[in-house]
Amino acid sequence: MSQIAVIGATGYVGTEIIRLLTQHPEVKIGAVVSRSFTGKSFSDVYPNFGKIFDMTMDEIDIDALCENNDVFITALPHEASNEIIPALAKKGKRIIDHSAAFRFKNKNTYETWYKSAHGMEDLLKDAVYGLPELYRDKINSAQLVANPGCYPTCTILGIAPLIAGKLAHNTNIIIDAVSGVSGAGRKSDLAYSFCETHENFKAYGVTNHRHTPEIEQELSNLAGEDVLVSFTPHLMPIKRGMMCTSYVNLKDGGWTSEKLYDFYCEYYKDEFFVRVLKPGIFPEVKNVAGSNFIDISVNVDKRLNRAVVISAIDNLGKGASAQAVQCLNIMLCLEETTGLKHPAMYL
Repeated sequence: MSQIAVIGATGYVGTEIIRLLTQHPEVKIGAVVSRSFTGKSFSDVYPNFGKIFDMTMDEIDIDALCENNDVFITALPHEASNEIIPALAKKGKRIIDHSAAFRFKNKNTYETWYKSAHGMEDLLKDAVYGLPELYRDKINSAQLVANPGCYPTCTILGIAPLIAGKLAHNTNIIIDAVSGVSGAGRKSDLAYSFCETHENFKAYGVTNHRHTPEIEQELSNLAGEDVLVSFTPHLMPIKRGMMCTSYVNLKDGGWTSEKLYDFYCEYYKDEFFVRVLKPGIFPEVKNVAGSNFIDISVNVDKRLNRAVVISAIDNLGKGASAQAVQCLNIMLCLEETTGLKHPAMYL
């Protein structure tokens, strides 16, 4: 049984990883690391884990951690990866990283959008983008997997069949997206406080959100040419959940919602975690919250010959932690759904 270490375990992503791994039948949590809560029991920080997971949290000691653990899942701020990832890679350990540092093949893209020096260019060439539906075979043998961002996961999987199938123009793609407040992480910034978010709805990162180049990179790979998108995220007053509405111009007339539904069903026929909804049925965040599913509805606006694709995920699930466990299963040659085959919480 493989032992897994989680570094950055007390943020929302890390805690969700712990929740999933405690129910996983084929792996064991070997260590949890938290700089803020070293020496405390995990259940002291999150009492909901009492009698379920009471492990004491360690400090970062690379040698000690590597001696007892096989795979590392890191949920750290982007700049913190510079200290941890190279050391783990040098020890030959397999890593699933949640920072943006290894999502881009071009370090200049990362440095431009994240305003931070990269410094780990030697690892970029072998890092694999952790979207199983697109890179399953590469994830299986990868040493370093870069877990995708939540908005990119929701958007890319929603649009991928149109772009890969050459059904749509690669220009003038517009993406409107909304996320729950947990997408900002576990922090006390004023913008994410109760009074600022409750009964409120607002756009942010307009024209310059950091997930824009990540979406463009992966859509460009699918298209075989450069793709630019107009991406606008919004914050909605719920804890978890995400929805993206993408507007993509079709190349040929004659498409109907029913025909595109059939096309999407064929494209995703082997993907357990992708649910293509029948025409007239639309995604809702309560149907995916707490799960690793993505729900997709594809619709044709006949007046404009445009596909309107609506996709929904849990930003902490398929958008982060559950997708990391899906990648972990692939890396360990386990059934991909192991530990993840549960429905959304709904309520």
